[in-house]
Amino acid sequence: GDRIFTTMKYFIFIAILLCSSLLATAQIPTATHIQILKAEDARRYDKTLEHLLKSPNAAVRERAALAAGRIGREEAIPTLAALLTNDSSDKVRVMAAFALGEIESIKAADVILKTLETRQTHDSVRARTVEAAGKIVAANAKDPKSAELGKAIIEALDFENRRRSASDEDVIRLGLTAVLRARPAGGDEAAKNFLRYSNPAIVADALNTLARLRAKNANAEARELLKTHADPVVRANAARVLGGAEDKDALDILLNAATTDTDSRVRVSAIRSLATLRDARAAEPLLKRGEVLFDAYRKAKKPNFIPNEHSEFLEIATTLGRLLPNTRKKRAINLFREFAKLDQGHSPEVYIARIRVAPGRGDDDNKPDLVHWRQYSTLAQVVGEFSAIEPVDDEGKKMKAEASDVLRPLAKAFAEADPIAEAKTIMAGPDVLQAFARFKTADLAELLRTALLNKDVQIRATAANLLADLPASKENVNELKAALTKALLTDKTENDAQLSILDALFKVDKMGSVRMFLLALNAPDYLARKKAFELLGETQKQENHVGTQTAVNNARGLHRDQVLPYVAALRTKLGQVLNTDADYRRAVSRKNGSVKAVLTTEKGTFTIEFYPEQAPLTVDNFIKLSRSRYFNGLEVHRVVPNFVMQDGDPRGDGNGGPGWSIRCEVNMLRYDRGAVGMALSGKDTGGSQWFVTHSPQPHLDGGYTVFGRVSEKDMKIVDNIVRGDKIITVKILESNLTQRPQRTRSRKE
Repeated sequence: GDRIFTTMKYFIFIAILLCSSLLATAQIPTATHIQILKAEDARRYDKTLEHLLKSPNAAVRERAALAAGRIGREEAIPTLAALLTNDSSDKVRVMAAFALGEIESIKAADVILKTLETRQTHDSVRARTVEAAGKIVAANAKDPKSAELGKAIIEALDFENRRRSASDEDVIRLGLTAVLRARPAGGDEAAKNFLRYSNPAIVADALNTLARLRAKNANAEARELLKTHADPVVRANAARVLGGAEDKDALDILLNAATTDTDSRVRVSAIRSLATLRDARAAEPLLKRGEVLFDAYRKAKKPNFIPNEHSEFLEIATTLGRLLPNTRKKRAINLFREFAKLDQGHSPEVYIARIRVAPGRGDDDNKPDLVHWRQYSTLAQVVGEFSAIEPVDDEGKKMKAEASDVLRPLAKAFAEADPIAEAKTIMAGPDVLQAFARFKTADLAELLRTALLNKDVQIRATAANLLADLPASKENVNELKAALTKALLTDKTENDAQLSILDALFKVDKMGSVRMFLLALNAPDYLARKKAFELLGETQKQENHVGTQTAVNNARGLHRDQVLPYVAALRTKLGQVLNTDADYRRAVSRKNGSVKAVLTTEKGTFTIEFYPEQAPLTVDNFIKLSRSRYFNGLEVHRVVPNFVMQDGDPRGDGNGGPGWSIRCEVNMLRYDRGAVGMALSGKDTGGSQWFVTHSPQPHLDGGYTVFGRVSEKDMKIVDNIVRGDKIITVKILESNLTQRPQRTRSRKE
C-alpha cells in the first residue's frame, strides 16, 4: 500500500512539473516581451529578434514574427518564410503569414504562392496567407508576380465557394478584402458568389468588395438585398454597390431606402448613391426628407448643441447640390438659407450645395460675421467651387469671372500671416490656399512661395503640396529647398512641412534635390529620415551616384533607418523613442479587459475597453494623454456617417497632434462596428487622433492599429455624435491587478 501511495505521489509530482513546463512555454517571459517591444518601438530588426524567431517557445516565435512584420524589413523574409513553411505550430505559421503581408515585399511572393497551392495547409494559415497576398499585390501592382498572386486569391475564394464540407469563413472574409486590395481579373465574379451566404457578415463583406470595385455584375442581387435583407450593414452595402455601379434601375429602391429605412447607415448610403445616379427625379423626395430633418434640427438646436440630424442633413444637401445644378430651385434654396441662419457658416457642404443649385453671391443679409476659422474655411471652399461649376445665367457667369479676385486678398492674408489669419483663424489657411489654387492664376506660384515662409506648419505643408502640382521652375525649387532647410531646423512639434517639402522636391526636381534628401538623413525625426531614404532609393534607380550610395550606407551604419533614442538637447520629441523601461514594463503588464476609458460627451457617456495585449504602447499612449487631460474639451473634428467618428486633434482641423508620433501596432483584430483605431497620415504617424467605426470596415484591417472597442450598447451614443460635438472628459479606469504592488508600512515601522 505504501509503495502504491509513493508511486502515485511520484506521478502526481511529474504531472505537476509537466503542466508547469507547458504553462511556462505557453507564456512569454516579461523580459523577452520587453525586448520585442523595444525592437518594435525602434523599428529595429537585428540578431536579437532573429534569435527570438527561432526560440523553442512557440509563443515567443509568434510574438517575434508579429514584431518582424510591424518593423517591416525585407531582411526578415527568409526567416518568416521558413516559419510559414515548416513551423510545428499553426499559430506561428498564421503570424508568419500575417507578418509577410505587413512587410508588403514582392520577395515574399513565392512562399505565399507555395503555401496557397498546398491543399494540406491549415485553414487558419490559408486565411492569413490570402490576406498577405492582397497586401503584397496592392504594394507591387506592376510586378509580374502580382498577377500570379491575384490569381491565387481568386482560386482560394473559388475553392471555398465549391467546397463540399463547411467552408472557412476566415478564408472567405480575408479573401474578399484581398480582392478589393489586389483588384485581380475576375475579382467581381468571385465576390458575387458569396452574396447568397447565410452569414450576413460574409454577405456584407462581399458587397463591400463589389462597391469598392465599382462592379456592375451584381446589380439585381444588390437591389433585392437592399429591399429585403434584415441586416442593416448588408442593406447599406447593397446601396453602395448600386451607387458605384450607377444602376439607373435602382432609383425607386434607393429613394425608398434613403427616406424610410429605420437605420441611418442605410439611409446615408442610399442618399450618397442617389448622388451618383444624378437623376433629378430623386430631388423632390430628398427635399421632403431634408425639410423633415431640418424641422427636427431647428427644434433641438440650442447654443453649443448640434442636433443628431446634422450629419444626415449634410448628406442630403450634398446630394441635392449634384441633382439640381443651375436649376435655382427655390425650395432647395430656401431650405439651405434657413439652415445657414442657424449654422452661421460652419458646415461648408450646405453652402457648396447652394452655390451649385444657384451660382451667385448668395444672400448679403444672411452672411455671418467671420470670427471662427471654420467660417473662413467655408467661405474659401464656396468661392473655390466656382472653378468647377459652369453657370448658365449672367449672375453666375459674373461671379465665376470674379471668383479668383474675390479670394485673392484672403489667400494673400493667410499666406503672409496677416493679422486676419492669426490665432484661432489660422487653421483655415490650408483650405484658403487650396481654394485659390483651383483657379491656377498667374500669380499662384508667387503667393505659394510666400506661404512657404509662414510660421504655421500646415500652411507651409499645403503650399509645398500645391507647388508640386505646378510646372517646375527654378524659383519654386530654390524656395522649396530653402523652406526645407529651415523646417528641419525650426519645426519641433510637427513634421508635416518637412515631409510635404521632401515630396514636392522629388516631384519637381528629384535629381537636382539629392543633396537636400541627404541633408534630411540627419533629421532628428525618424519619419523625415525614412522619407529621405525612400526618395534616395528612387533616385538611385534612375542614376547611380557612388557618392550618394556611400552616404546612404553610412547613414544606415549609424542606424538612421531606425527610430533613435530621445535626445533632450534636440528640443523635439518627433520620431524618437520616448518610452523608458518602466513604460515598457507597465505596458506589457496590462491584460485585455483590465483598463477602460469612460468618455463623457455632449450626447452622453460611452466606454472604450482597451486591448493592451494586442497594442500595448498605443494603449499606454492614450492613457498618458487622457490622464494629462489632453482630450478634455476637444471638438470632434470628423464624422463620416456609416464610416467613422474621429477625435483627438487639438487644432480641430484634422492636422493636429501631441508633438510626437508613435509606432503602429497593427494586429489581427477586425475593424468591425465599434472598433477603436489610431488615425494616420502614413505608417507610424499616429499620435493622438483616434476613431470609432460605425460599421465594419474590412479595408482598414491590418492597416491601422485596433486598440479598443465600444460595446453595441454604447455605440448608440457614438452614433449620435456629430462634427462639432465635444469630448468633455476622459476618465481612465484601471484594474489594480495590472499595477505594481506597493509595500505598505506596518505599525511597527
